[in-house]
Amino acid sequence: MREILEKLNQGIKEIRDLENLKRIKAEYLGKRGYITKLLKNISTLPAEEKKNYGEMINSLKKEAEKIFSQKNEGIRKEIENLSLEREKLDISLPGRRYAKGSLHPLNIVLREIEGIFEGLNFSIEEGPEIEYELYNFDMLNMPKEHPARDMHDTFYIDEDILLRTHTSPVQIRVLREKVPPLMFISPGKVYRRDADVSHSPMFHQVEGMIVDRKVSFSHLKGIMTVFLREFFGEETRLRFRPSYFPFTEPSAEVDIQCIICRGDGCRLCSYTGFLEILGCGVVHPNVFKAAGYDPKIWKGLAFGMGVERMAMLKYGINDIRLLFENDYRFLKIFA
Repeated sequence: MREILEKLNQGIKEIRDLENLKRIKAEYLGKRGYITKLLKNISTLPAEEKKNYGEMINSLKKEAEKIFSQKNEGIRKEIENLSLEREKLDISLPGRRYAKGSLHPLNIVLREIEGIFEGLNFSIEEGPEIEYELYNFDMLNMPKEHPARDMHDTFYIDEDILLRTHTSPVQIRVLREKVPPLMFISPGKVYRRDADVSHSPMFHQVEGMIVDRKVSFSHLKGIMTVFLREFFGEETRLRFRPSYFPFTEPSAEVDIQCIICRGDGCRLCSYTGFLEILGCGVVHPNVFKAAGYDPKIWKGLAFGMGVERMAMLKYGINDIRLLFENDYRFLKIFA
């Protein structure tokens, strides 16, 4: 029996793959294997020899199975070590850089605007995007024949309900619900029937209001100057031009020095050297009356701006559609 085990050990000594090991194992322990044939010989022996012979063959079989098991484990470890050696990482190589996410440019700008006004002690107020015509037009001193009410400008849901065209209705709601003095901004989405390289049917506005007993246009001018220079830079030049809005009187539009030509004149600013950035004014007495305020006692200042326009001017974006297309090549600039 010892000779059989020595022969087996010698036969598998040089084997390095599991396939050949499996073949030799079948030669010894398979259905027609050498050790299996020895077991079958028991039937030919005298009764008194069968027990000893059977024990001897079973012991041989167990030893052979142990040898094959140890060899199998050895080959597997050797294969695993070779594989690890071939696949070993070179830790001196630079790691892979994964793309970083970031805030959307509109969120970046909106947070910056909110942060500046919060630093000036303004609170933030919000309101519904689906609004009553009463709040969106009537209480803002817009007569029934005002062109902003036309179907080609406004998304109407029914005769009295619409998608708000500005965030000014939030100001009316705050005036009716809270007691002055008030200083707040109302950021949010608004909707108008307009779509081209500089307009979108859905866009964002930030409007603000100050209500107190003694405020004047000079206060408004000072706040707008501080805000715009904080947002665009301390060297920003600005100007106020008389304008018209139904809900403010007097009204003004605020321009900043062109970000491209720095006031020299170019196509972007129509060679004026300035770009329109926001509208503002003193709250119209009719708006206060509609909200239940006495315009002889309370004075108000209001202003409003488009967030998309602020973002386009701050980052030099020439097409508003880039802000809504979710093109990764554009968005990764802000990562």
